[in-house]
Amino acid sequence: MRVGIFTNTPAQVHLYRHAIAELNEQGHDTVVFARDDGCALDLLEYFGINHYVYGSRDIKKRSLLFKLPSQLRNIYRILRKEDLDLVFGMGVYSAFAGAVSGTQTVSVLDSEPMAWRHIATSPFVQAFLTPDAFTRNLGGKHYAFTGLKETAYLHPDVYTNTERIREELGVGDDPFIITRFNAFNGHHDVGRQGFSPAQKEELVDRLSEHATVFVSDETGVFDLDETAAEPYDAHPALIHEALAEAELLIADTQTMVTEAALLGTPAIRSNSFVGDDDMGNFKELERAGLVYNFSEFDPVISTAEELLTGSDTGEMWERKRTDFLSDKCNLTALIVDIVERVDATGSVDAAVQSNKDLIQRQKSLFSPM
Repeated sequence: MRVGIFTNTPAQVHLYRHAIAELNEQGHDTVVFARDDGCALDLLEYFGINHYVYGSRDIKKRSLLFKLPSQLRNIYRILRKEDLDLVFGMGVYSAFAGAVSGTQTVSVLDSEPMAWRHIATSPFVQAFLTPDAFTRNLGGKHYAFTGLKETAYLHPDVYTNTERIREELGVGDDPFIITRFNAFNGHHDVGRQGFSPAQKEELVDRLSEHATVFVSDETGVFDLDETAAEPYDAHPALIHEALAEAELLIADTQTMVTEAALLGTPAIRSNSFVGDDDMGNFKELERAGLVYNFSEFDPVISTAEELLTGSDTGEMWERKRTDFLSDKCNLTALIVDIVERVDATGSVDAAVQSNKDLIQRQKSLFSPM
């Protein structure tokens, strides 16, 4: 089969990179559509994934809307050269590709705040795949898997560690902490916020009393010169190894918190997404004792210091990680299986309905979850 795969963000490169490799090994052809967003293109180059670049994203939120027509036009031009049998992605880009090419489309997603946008693409998508913790209703095409989107690349059957990161960071055997600061420039970030500049400074100063602090700052404006922290400057492809080796992650972003949890590293998340309407995956990780979610800054430092001074924190989190992942599916294997079933049957509906790792939500669009 010829499978189109959209990698609009760095996280989506990781989501599909193992599936791309497996599909290529099995004799399928993969056509990767990429957007110049953060380190996405660096990751594709690092992992040796051939790709088309259909557009870019800058830090201005309105750029997403202004650039959309040209990006869709570029996707259409690529489709005129590439004949596809199946499309994977999420949102308007993959839905557009499926619609204009008459190709069946599967959307893999986990962002409840964007649920209405996913519903809007429903006429052009044959199946929505979400974690079973997903709390919104996407209608009769909605199928859930036991796991998280990040289990595509951090499931124990998939994840490997090259053990290069400590040398890359120059820390030897010393403990270190990672902080991640979000730019909040995505269309799903409108009206959201994380740490203030003053809170970032206080956080870094207090953490530096316990270990080396590396700062990954998506905004690019946080001044490290007046702090004891260091910039995180290892290759972005090694970030999961860094998270696995870190004593702690503190972030006002989303995906890296889930990644740290699945690697057995304590994670503290604080932003205005936290609350009753928070995403289901973060609630599930908190129930498992792997993540702390705070809407206010006050408990962040005290919780961090408690974790850093605990005598058995590392062992405790490794046990929690093992327990949490014990019944979670390997999402890469699930994606590959869907391709194989579509290849055999010609139908996404038949493929997802026959897969034992998927449960159809079987609700109308207007039913509550």
